[in-house]
Amino acid sequence: MPPHGSALIFTYQEAFMFASRRIRWIAALVMATLSAPSFAEDTKIKFQLDWRFEGPAALFLVAKSKGYFTQEKLDVTIDAGNGSGNAVNRVASGAYDMGFADMAALMEFVGNNPTAPSKPVGVMMVYNDTPAAVFALKKSGIKTPADLAGKKLGAPVFDAGRRGFPVFAKANQLDNAKANWISMDPALRETMLARGDVDAITGFYFTSLLNLNARGIKDEDIVVMMFPNYGVKLYGNAIIASEAMVKQKPEAIKGFLRAFAKAAKDVMADPDAAAKVVKERDGLVDEKLEARRLKLAIASAIATPNAKAEGFGQISLPRLSLMASQVSDAYATKTRIDPAAVWNGTFLPSKAELNVFPK
Repeated sequence: MPPHGSALIFTYQEAFMFASRRIRWIAALVMATLSAPSFAEDTKIKFQLDWRFEGPAALFLVAKSKGYFTQEKLDVTIDAGNGSGNAVNRVASGAYDMGFADMAALMEFVGNNPTAPSKPVGVMMVYNDTPAAVFALKKSGIKTPADLAGKKLGAPVFDAGRRGFPVFAKANQLDNAKANWISMDPALRETMLARGDVDAITGFYFTSLLNLNARGIKDEDIVVMMFPNYGVKLYGNAIIASEAMVKQKPEAIKGFLRAFAKAAKDVMADPDAAAKVVKERDGLVDEKLEARRLKLAIASAIATPNAKAEGFGQISLPRLSLMASQVSDAYATKTRIDPAAVWNGTFLPSKAELNVFPK
């Protein structure tokens, strides 16, 4: 064969070898890709608030707005609520993974549902002092708890202050059996007090006070008896987690609480900026009003002397045990409430991360 033919045969051999090497390289690349670790998606958490998007909701909304949840590899959805009792029920049912609810409502659920397949637990205290209070107008002549005897008291049936009123009554030597309660929807509570349909109401301090202001009643014309100032040492709202989250996703709970603590520090340092985040979430809110509501919540329930003594997010076990006993009695639960069944503090961030109170 001529030299030209020999060169042609050599070219075919090289082509075959090149193709073989190419196939082996592609196969190795595919195998490496299949065996490489995949990046996990952010853990999804559905979170249920206790109430509407108002000032205090900034504690959670800021954590989302600033990307603190994302930094913890969490994809958090925050929904408005319509009461602590409903928040507890929704977390217990599995509809939500975590929530924000009054500790008394959580205790009531656990005490009344001893055989429930899933029971939420508190994992971080936020309202170290209950914001529940009794409100009256000065023109009524009511000045002290003793003046409530024989008066008409108004509140929704699920109101935390109304549910806890027997504890308030006992602490102030009132006969709770003689309390004359008038029930109404939350939207009518302050209106009925302003009109004189009831003599006093119970409600959260930072809710009822501002609602009365909105109805033309000035602070100086209102008598406020905050439960903590009258011998009632109940805890308020806490972050709660479902049993499934506790068992299956403990690291997600820890990440959520770390992000929340960072946001809480920001919110307390600048409540006005935090109120803007609430406005961004719900354009119908009054930003200045919600900034004031948030400041009242911080002063009356979050950054309190008790909270500073116990530490942000934490609880005192003797105090929680006393509350469990008081709620068992006041709410007449089916079983006595075991404080160990409603609280799990093992997910809390470090003390340094919980150092959130402004100096």
